[in-house]
Amino acid sequence: MTDAGKDLRGPSTAGRSDANTTGDVAGDHAERIAELLQRQPVWARQFTNLRYEWRRWFSELFGTFLLVLAGAGAPVVDAVSGGQIGRVASVAAPALTVLAVILFMGAVSGAHLNPVVTIAFTLRGDFGWRRVPGYLAAQLGGSLAAALLLEAVFEQSGHAALTLPGPGFTSLQAFVIETVLTLGLVSTILGTASSAQNLGSLSAFGVGSYILLAGLWASPVSGAAMNPARSAGPALTTGDLHELWIYLTAPTLGMLIAVGAAWVLRGSGGGPSGSRAAQGTLQPPTVRRAQPPPDSRGR
Repeated sequence: MTDAGKDLRGPSTAGRSDANTTGDVAGDHAERIAELLQRQPVWARQFTNLRYEWRRWFSELFGTFLLVLAGAGAPVVDAVSGGQIGRVASVAAPALTVLAVILFMGAVSGAHLNPVVTIAFTLRGDFGWRRVPGYLAAQLGGSLAAALLLEAVFEQSGHAALTLPGPGFTSLQAFVIETVLTLGLVSTILGTASSAQNLGSLSAFGVGSYILLAGLWASPVSGAAMNPARSAGPALTTGDLHELWIYLTAPTLGMLIAVGAAWVLRGSGGGPSGSRAAQGTLQPPTVRRAQPPPDSRGR
């Protein structure tokens, strides 16, 4: 009788012990993560503190500079080198740059790198309107800096950096394609940032993959810019503004449609994960100890 009782109590006791051990391990892991995040500088953990906003502006300026340097620099080098870059490499360069930038400093500013992305996050309620002017100015500044560098290094080859309708395609065709491409890009960004997906850093691969895919099939039509800042910098540097309207209005229209689609798919706001993706905050996680499951008697 006693042995049987011990046998019956054994699994329950072992289960509670295993649960307690699992809870302790999870709690210790969360505590270590919290400790590591606490070592981050204060500006990285306090997104709501505007005293540190200049760091985020620099992040957007630097990231957009790298993006435009790759996106506009590839066709410039291709023109100077007599076609040694090629179209596939030209569209892969900005895609891989975006992936890298999101991974290495997305936690600082959210790595928007694109005015329509900033506005999309704001319309979704994940980003504050008061921050929009600073982000847009930083993105335009980064684009101008990259375009000026290309102009200085390669002199008269700056026009190769422009985004224009391809040979044999009309302005209307380029407008439609840029609208549709931006719809897909912003939908990808909002979707991967949503709490429903909870992809974390994997979202960088989703965004980079979409930019590469869009460029592979649509760059001959419009250049597949999907980014007003990317087009504005080279256009302002060279003074060639005659097709810039396409690359300012089409991405904006595509972004508005994407925000509407996100509302249909997921309702208003991207949730806590969407806010973190938009803002780049690094708040330490709340440490919670896992509770053991009740035993067979409900205790």
